[in-house]
Amino acid sequence: MSSGMKCENCGKGVMYGHNMSHAKNRTNRVFVPNLHPARVIIGGVMKRVRLCTKCLRMLKKTRVKKEAAPRTQPTIATA
Repeated sequence: MSSGMKCENCGKGVMYGHNMSHAKNRTNRVFVPNLHPARVIIGGVMKRVRLCTKCLRMLKKTRVKKEAAPRTQPTIATA
C-alpha cells in the first residue's frame, strides 16, 4: 500500500467501515485521515511531510512551549 494516505508522524491511515441508514442498511465506506502538507525541521533539515491535524496541533503546542529552550524535536516552520 502506498504511503499517500498516511500521516508520516504517527502512521494514522485509511480505515474501512459502513454507512448506516435509519433502516440499518449498511453500505461500505472509507474513513480517510485529515492530512495536511507541512514543512518541518528534522535534524536541522527542512522537509515537506503530510501530517494529520492531531500531529500538527501537537507540534505547534510543543513549539510554543519550547520556544525559549533549544529545539530537539521536530518543529513546524512558519510558511
